[in-house]
Amino acid sequence: MRKHLFSVLAATALVLAHGLMPAMAQDAGGGEADISSLPWQVGPAKGVIADKAVIDVPKGYAFLGAAGTRKLNEMMHNPSGEGDEYTLAPKDLSWFSFFSFDDVGYVKDDEKLEADDILASIKEGTDASNEERRQRGWETMHIQGWSFKPQYDKNLQLLEWAVLAEVHPSNHKVVNYNTRLLGRHGVMEVVLVANPEDLDAAIADFKGLVPGYTFNAGEKYAEYQAGDHVAEYGLAALITGGAAAVASKKGFFAAIAVFLAKAWKLVLVGLAGGWAALRKMLGKKDGASE
Repeated sequence: MRKHLFSVLAATALVLAHGLMPAMAQDAGGGEADISSLPWQVGPAKGVIADKAVIDVPKGYAFLGAAGTRKLNEMMHNPSGEGDEYTLAPKDLSWFSFFSFDDVGYVKDDEKLEADDILASIKEGTDASNEERRQRGWETMHIQGWSFKPQYDKNLQLLEWAVLAEVHPSNHKVVNYNTRLLGRHGVMEVVLVANPEDLDAAIADFKGLVPGYTFNAGEKYAEYQAGDHVAEYGLAALITGGAAAVASKKGFFAAIAVFLAKAWKLVLVGLAGGWAALRKMLGKKDGASE
C-alpha cells in the first residue's frame, strides 16, 4: 500500500463486473495489448512484495510481480511511481489490488484524522495532478467525496479509506479503496480498484485475504526499536501526499499534485480482448490445480 497509490477502476470495472466483452485497445508500442501474456502467478502460491512482505495467493486468485505490473500499468494508462508495484486480483477480475512499499520509516499512529480537511486536500491536489493526465491525452479525475471516511485500526496498524471520483470526459464513476499497513521501516500501500456498486463485496473479498499478508521478520510494526528512523509525518499525510506534502513549505498543492497523479489507477476497457483471455487462462490453471 503505497503513497496514495492509484486506485480507480474506471470504465473497465463496469465492463468486468457485468461480464461484457471488452473493446480493442493498443499498448504503448502501437500493438494490441494482451494482459493474458503477462507473467501471472496463479494460486495457490506465495506473492513476494518488495522483499518486505509476503501474501498468500489462494486458489482462484493471481499475483503479478513488479515487472509484470509495470507493463500492466502501461496498458492501463497509469503513470508509474518511482518504486515497484505488485498486483493481486481474483480470477474473475472483478477487482484489482496494487501493492507497493514506501520506506518512509516508522509512522506514529497517534494522530487524529480530520476527514473534511483531508478531503479538501485530496480534491485540490487531484485537480492539480490532472495537468499530467491532460498532457498525456488521458482522462482526468474529479473527486466526488468519501465512499467512506478514513478509519484506523490500532490493533492491526491498518489505515483505510475510500474515495469516489468521476472520470472525464467519459463521466464514469470510479472508486478508490486504499489501505496502509504500517511496518517498522515504512508503510505497505494498497489500492483496491472496483466498480462502485460492487465496492462493499470487493472490500470484503480483499479483507478475507489480509490475514494471509505478513511483514517479514524484523519488518513488523511491533518490532520497532529505539534509534529506528521515524517518519516526519503521521496518518493524515499517508492519505494526502506523504513526504511530498511535508517537504513542501510552499506550493503545497503543486507538490502533492505529482503524488496524486500517481495515486489514481485506471483500468481501461479493452486491452485486445485480454480480459477474456486472462479469465480463461486463470480458469484453466485453477482447474488444473484441483
